[in-house]
Amino acid sequence: MNAAHPLDIHGLRITLPGTARPVLDGVDLTVAAGETVALVGESGSGKSLTSRSALRLLPPGAAVEGAVRVGGRDVLTLDSAGLRAVRGTAAAMVFQDPRAAVNPLRRIGDFLTEGVTLTGAMTRREADARAAELLAAVGLDTALLRRYPGQVSGGMLQRVVIAAALMGDPALLLADEPTTALDVTNQAEVIALLAGLRARFGTGLLFVTHDLDLAAAISDRVYVMYAGRIAETGPAEALFARPRHPYTAALLASTPRMDSPAGRLAAIEGQPPDLREPLRGCAFAPRCPFATEICDQRAPEASAAAGRPEHRAACHHSDRLEGSTIDVR
Repeated sequence: MNAAHPLDIHGLRITLPGTARPVLDGVDLTVAAGETVALVGESGSGKSLTSRSALRLLPPGAAVEGAVRVGGRDVLTLDSAGLRAVRGTAAAMVFQDPRAAVNPLRRIGDFLTEGVTLTGAMTRREADARAAELLAAVGLDTALLRRYPGQVSGGMLQRVVIAAALMGDPALLLADEPTTALDVTNQAEVIALLAGLRARFGTGLLFVTHDLDLAAAISDRVYVMYAGRIAETGPAEALFARPRHPYTAALLASTPRMDSPAGRLAAIEGQPPDLREPLRGCAFAPRCPFATEICDQRAPEASAAAGRPEHRAACHHSDRLEGSTIDVR
C-alpha cells in the first residue's frame, strides 16, 4: 500500500444472508492525502456500504473478503481496541442526516468533546479548545457549545457534525451524501466548507453522492458504481467529458439541465439487477443499448483508455463507446 493513501480498498467483496450475489463485488478504491474522491451511482449501487466499510460499519451477518486499509491498517482484521483507535482518529464519517447523528438530550459541546475525552486522546481542556477551534473553522460561534441540537438549524447542525468528525484530526473524512437533508443554499455552503477544510487540514475526502454535477464540482477523481461493482473510474474532468462506460454516459444524459428542451425528463430504462438473482455477465447489460452476446456471458474486466492509464472502465466496448452520447429516453 502507498503510505500516502489514507484509504486503500482492494478486492472488497461483501455478501449478505439471503442474497444470491455479493452486495459489493471486487471493489478497488483509493483516496490519497488531500484528495477528494467522489463515489457516484444510483440508490442501492453499494456506495454507502463501501464508505462505511472504512470504519467496519457492516450489516449483521455480512461475509467479507478483501482488504480495507485505513492509514495502512486493515480494519477488517483489527480487534475492538484497534478498531476504536482507527475510528475518529484515522477516519471519521459525516452522515446524511445530522439530526440522526446527535443525541438531542446532550449539549453540542458534549457531543463534540465526549469521544476524545472518553478515549483519553485529549484532556477536557484540550477538547474544549479543539471544539471551539473547529466551530470557528466551520463558521459557527462558540456560543453553540451550550445549546442543544433542537435549538439550531439543519444547516448549522451539519456543520457541527463536520466539526465533530474532525475532532480527532483524522487523515480521512467519509461524507455519505452530507447535503441530502439540506436546502440548496445550505448545500452550497457545506460543499464549500468541506473543500476549504480539506485544503486547510490536508484531509482525504471520500464524498458519496448521486448528484453528478456535485461530484464534478468537488472531486479530483470519480468512481462510478453499479450493482456493487466499479463501472468506471478516472479524473473527474476526463470522466465527465469522455465517459468510457455506457452507464456513466446514461447517467450524464439523464441529468436535468437548465438548457434542456422542454418535455419528459430522460431516464434509464429498466431496473438494477435483483440481489436474489445471480449475475453471470455485465450487470448493466439488460439496460444497455450497446450490449452484445459477450456482455451476457462474461463480466468485463476494467481496462484503461489509450494513453490515460488512470481512466479505467469495466466494459467490453469501452474503446468504441468512449465519448458516446446515449439516448436514455
